[in-house]
Amino acid sequence: MSRASFTTNTTSSESSREPDAEVDAEQTRRTVLLGALAVTACLGCSAHARAGEDPPGSDERPQKGDVLVYSQGDKEGKLITAADLNAGGPPVHAWPKDPNTSVVRSGSRLNEILIIRLDPAELDEKTRARAVDGIIAYSAICSHAGCPVTAWVKSDVGDKEVFKCMCHNSEFDPRAGAQVVFGPAPRRLAALPLALADGSLSIAGNFMGKVGGTQPG
Repeated sequence: MSRASFTTNTTSSESSREPDAEVDAEQTRRTVLLGALAVTACLGCSAHARAGEDPPGSDERPQKGDVLVYSQGDKEGKLITAADLNAGGPPVHAWPKDPNTSVVRSGSRLNEILIIRLDPAELDEKTRARAVDGIIAYSAICSHAGCPVTAWVKSDVGDKEVFKCMCHNSEFDPRAGAQVVFGPAPRRLAALPLALADGSLSIAGNFMGKVGGTQPG
């Protein structure tokens, strides 16, 4: 009797443990699966973050030999040629681009450039010396508070069109080295010498003058 009783009790205990073991196994499988999914998601996020990072060289200042590409509009990223520039303006906004690596130097807003084609006879001697076929380039960042220079309008103090920063109404005459003709800007826009070969524009040297503003925008 006692043996039979023992056998019955043993069978009952084993039966009660089997569901528990199955539950534990299922929980383990779920834990492993969730862990794998989490790792996969994390790797995906890391890859996305890396993909969104600026490539090396994108925040470097314009380099000699860089070409110029549109920085905005329908042609953004496309190469700018001399034929794209209308005589008398308006200016074109551009980024420098490394022709060897194809890296566009858009990692710093201080790299944006204004390019304009004017009558060479209207340029002063120093400006004409660094222009090519009347094409000249300047920093697109105002020297006052670092706002973007976006307008090409008739000056408040003359009858010629000028670059204008709409933040605080500073005006710059590109014919005279982008000197200040109106507003609070303390100095001219930094100039950028250009070169021209077979209709293609490129940068011939470093910025001439300080780029950016003297106070927060």
